[in-house]
Order: sequence, then C-alpha cells, then structure tokens
Amino acid sequence: MHQVNLKEAETCLAELIEEAAGGEEVIITRNDGTSFKIVPLNVELRPKFGSARGLVKMSDDFDEPLADFEEYAQ
Repeated sequence: MHQVNLKEAETCLAELIEEAAGGEEVIITRNDGTSFKIVPLNVELRPKFGSARGLVKMSDDFDEPLADFEEYAQ
C-alpha cells in the first residue's frame, strides 16, 4: 500500500495512477484526515490462456456410452 498526503499527490499524480493501474493500493490523505483510494474503473478480468492447465481432469471412459441410455442408442 502506498499512502501519500494531498500535497505530495499533486506533484506525482501520474506516477500514483500508474501504481494503481499495476495493482498497488494507493491512498491519498487530506489535511483533515479524510482518505481516498485510487482504483482503476475499467479493469477487464480475462483469464490467461492456459492458466487452468493441469486443473481439469477427464475420466478415461468419458466417451463411453452410458448404461442408462442403452435403449435409446439402438
């Protein structure tokens, strides 16, 4: 977490925004003690291709006909 006072934030706002965009929690505090958090608004959460590799397992008999549906298969 990165916490700065308002005066300091005025001079380095672009850097603080970049930190927030990178996932860092950025808090700006006014002289009266009120705090504000900079957060990105349009974060699109897309899974990374291949990120579930090894997590999904399929049974060896996955393609075998089901016994309950034998009468329908004929």
